[in-house]
Amino acid sequence: MSASASRTGLPLAVERAATLWAMAGGALLLLVVAINVASVIGGLFGKPFAGDFELTEVGTAVAVFAFLPFVQITDANVSADIFTQRAPVRLVAAFGLLAALVAMAFALLLGWRMYLGMLDQKSYDYTTAIVQFPHWIAFLPILASIALLALCAAVTAAERLARIAAPGH
Repeated sequence: MSASASRTGLPLAVERAATLWAMAGGALLLLVVAINVASVIGGLFGKPFAGDFELTEVGTAVAVFAFLPFVQITDANVSADIFTQRAPVRLVAAFGLLAALVAMAFALLLGWRMYLGMLDQKSYDYTTAIVQFPHWIAFLPILASIALLALCAAVTAAERLARIAAPGH
């Protein structure tokens, strides 16, 4: 049985939030594609979409961060299973615990630094060149993604710890 199938309560709520957040990131990515298609078609008629490159840059960054919590909670990170396919369940769980703790530490460190970066972007009124989109605004959903990533890492760490402690493994 997968971890997802056995989740209830807060872990299930975190998983559902990560899934919805990733779907929102996917919708944003579709919007970015639509803007680019509109710009290319408009360019054929001498009227490209002004600022398409800037919006692609910002939209893609926000979307990529939106996918990170889903990847963590579904255990879809890249791994070299060939080295652990015959290892005991507890050892694999210990590696999973270590990976979840590293993900959580990374999320907390990244969240702290991105928050400070957002404050800098806001204090300097840094905007994109053409559409004058304030950069700091893009940090808000990115910071939400990072916070959700930390929650997902905490859930997966707790699940790996329970697997290590489970009798009979």
